[in-house]
Amino acid sequence: MNSFRIARAALRARPAALKAPLQRRGYAEAVSDKIKLSLALPHQSVYKSADVVQVNIPAVSGEMGILAHHVPSIEQLKPGLVEVIEESGGSKSFFLSGGFAIVQPNSELSINAVEGYPLEDFSAEAVRAQIAEAQKIASGSGSEQDIAEAKIELEVLESLQTVLK
Repeated sequence: MNSFRIARAALRARPAALKAPLQRRGYAEAVSDKIKLSLALPHQSVYKSADVVQVNIPAVSGEMGILAHHVPSIEQLKPGLVEVIEESGGSKSFFLSGGFAIVQPNSELSINAVEGYPLEDFSAEAVRAQIAEAQKIASGSGSEQDIAEAKIELEVLESLQTVLK
């Protein structure tokens, strides 16, 4: 059964869904509204604030800047820098290993990641040393699993090195 037929069958089973008003998005307005941001890892909440003006995320589809009243969406994140620009003019930067960003209609943004740390926690020298070690493993004659893990580690470390420059 194709997806169109499944959707049509679901609408017939729940006709109240047809009566719900459709939300329409017009041109973006220059307003001073803020974003309610929640940046969470499985074991802790890293950042939570209602005074955020803009959030820049490393989406798989490309770098994105999210402002208040952004169109609702779900974006997969690649390893990279999440920059949070606060109303006070300051900014905070976090490096995430990947994850998802969920933009909701009421200017709420939830970012969920497996791993994430403030950018100031990283040392450029330590990252270079880890890249050299991962390259040895990735080009070596280890097991398939070790080589695959080293290649993933290299991707994340190279993204981190780019951000630290």
